[in-house]
Amino acid sequence: MRDINIFFREKPLKMICLGFSSGLPILLVFSTLSVWLVQAGINRSTVTLFSWAGFAYAFKYLWSPLVDNYKLPFLKKLGHRKSWLLVSQILVLISLILTAFTDPQNNLFFTALFITFLAFFSATQDILIDAFRIESAPQSLQGPMSSMYIAGYRIAMLVAGAGSLWLAAFFGTEIYNQDVWKKVYLIMSIFMFVGIFATLSSQEPKIKKNFKKDNHLKFLLSIFFSVIGFIFLYSIIENPYNKKDIFLTFIFSTIRLIICFIFAFFIIKFLIFIKFTSNKKISKSYLRPILDFITRYGKFAFLILFLISLYRIADVVMGVMANIFYLEKGYKISEIATFSKFFGVFATIFGGFIGGYCSYKFGTMKALFFGALVAALSNLLFAWLAISPISINFLIAVITADNISSGFAGAAFVIYLSGLTSIKFTATQYALFSSIMLFLPKLIAGYAGSWVDVMGYAYFFSLTALLGLPVLYLIIWIGRVAPIRN
Repeated sequence: MRDINIFFREKPLKMICLGFSSGLPILLVFSTLSVWLVQAGINRSTVTLFSWAGFAYAFKYLWSPLVDNYKLPFLKKLGHRKSWLLVSQILVLISLILTAFTDPQNNLFFTALFITFLAFFSATQDILIDAFRIESAPQSLQGPMSSMYIAGYRIAMLVAGAGSLWLAAFFGTEIYNQDVWKKVYLIMSIFMFVGIFATLSSQEPKIKKNFKKDNHLKFLLSIFFSVIGFIFLYSIIENPYNKKDIFLTFIFSTIRLIICFIFAFFIIKFLIFIKFTSNKKISKSYLRPILDFITRYGKFAFLILFLISLYRIADVVMGVMANIFYLEKGYKISEIATFSKFFGVFATIFGGFIGGYCSYKFGTMKALFFGALVAALSNLLFAWLAISPISINFLIAVITADNISSGFAGAAFVIYLSGLTSIKFTATQYALFSSIMLFLPKLIAGYAGSWVDVMGYAYFFSLTALLGLPVLYLIIWIGRVAPIRN
């Protein structure tokens, strides 16, 4: 009984609130937004491009050194972590309100702009909550702190997923009405006060940090200038191919992204050359963690990174089309809310527990292999659903199987990434792995709608299942030649 009471101490209980604050925005950026856009009559190829807002989560490690080392000149009484955390939460709240007042039917640009802001500030909040959790309690309390954080995160997914769609159904979504979605997003923004309250009522972590007099603002501006350069160059390079030429368009867009990344890199190199920012600071923040990983795994390091980039590809590429598919198939928003966003969350949690147990019982690599296999195979169930008549029972069966497999694969993958991470560079290396994990799947997912336009849902879901097969071979190979080394 004494062991259970540890979960009800002040810090773990407040961590459930911070977990809630972290989990609330993510579905409002992706899943719920896709339903709104489809209701507004936005074509599916454009809707799936909105998944690129997820690049904010993929590249959050770029500005993590700034929020870690730069002390805000205001809100000093709150302390370093609390001041940054409060600012990020308020900015998430403002972004939700601004998004609520946009109408994608009349001006899609502002919807995209404010959703991008929301993703950026949400990713920043995630960085800070992870640091706050680790620094707020000794190692003996990290288990309960993490458990309560995950519980809060899952509760928020219920609210932002099922809750938002239930609200939309309650306010009326038979005919598109922007006021319906304005009310939904405004109500969701109110829930951010749960995290704000937890931040204001929590104690600043008692960790002494040595804040150097380095100009971290210049570091932030360097990243900002490189991002602006990336966006500018991307916007002026036009696609010469017809949108129906999916393969050529995808190849061109990939090359365009690579060119833009190189351009952004040279902007930073130029700022270092003119001594606007420090080469030593960038090297210490980013290169040392990467070199540590390469040193430990040698020639197999890049093979492992390749596995990381591919592992969730079948899951993510399929997932971006799920809500659009449900709606176009003929299922009601209230049905999607109940079976996909409510019961689906519990199925994911159940799958996660199974994945964690199998990793402990049979080993990480075996669980990783089985997770990749069931995640790919579950996509074939969607292909079957696409050619089947509308049936709630079919929908429940497919969603349950998909969420269990997704939860299993996700848990096994987190355990694998945690094993790869060096204790010396925990935050940066884990953020790097997370970024690599999301980049390629998110890039491909942006074109999912165009693929469906050409081949239809049944063939698309079958293709996403095939995308997951190369991962199985990689896991077997890496398990033999590059076991985990801490």
